[in-house]
Amino acid sequence: MFKELYNKTIKLAGHKKSKAILGFISFIESFIFPIPPDVLIIPMTIARKHEWIRIALIATIGSVLGACLGYFIGYVFFNEIGLKIFEIYGVDDASFLKDKVSSEGGVIAWITLLTIAGFSPVPFKLLTITSGFINFNILYFIIISLLTRGSRFFLIAFLIGNFGPTMKIIIEKKLLKFSIFLSIIFIIFAYFVYQFLNNFIN
Repeated sequence: MFKELYNKTIKLAGHKKSKAILGFISFIESFIFPIPPDVLIIPMTIARKHEWIRIALIATIGSVLGACLGYFIGYVFFNEIGLKIFEIYGVDDASFLKDKVSSEGGVIAWITLLTIAGFSPVPFKLLTITSGFINFNILYFIIISLLTRGSRFFLIAFLIGNFGPTMKIIIEKKLLKFSIFLSIIFIIFAYFVYQFLNNFIN
């Protein structure tokens, strides 16, 4: 099923309203859709190299807005909607996570998870919904989502837009290692952002 959905998503990159489709897919991917926006970003950027900034911006805005909806689902409708989305991805229970973020160490751990999910193939949608469920700080949530998703999409669009199909092959083959490397960098960065905001607010 996912393979067929993947192929259909790629075909949408050539649609005359591909930018609107990219924004929509980026939006729903943050809380339910299984195919990441990268699948559209790469072929769209190859076809329109001079528009790589706009393409990345559309994906980033859509993704962060979708993440906020995912947060809202977890915060208000976790039992009604959130759990059903979790079941689609084979997760039966997330209630134990509430205790995990009750301390400062838990908050930092959650920032780490959000950062990894924002960059890597880890399902970002599960983290957005759970963030709302555990009442994770909304300001931290939006900042981390914006930084990680934006950096990921802008970097991919920049590389494809400036180095073409060759970079596409490299990204597709090395995406996991590339994501892990960027995740480590942003985990460190997110930690310092958390410390700064924590000190600033307090």
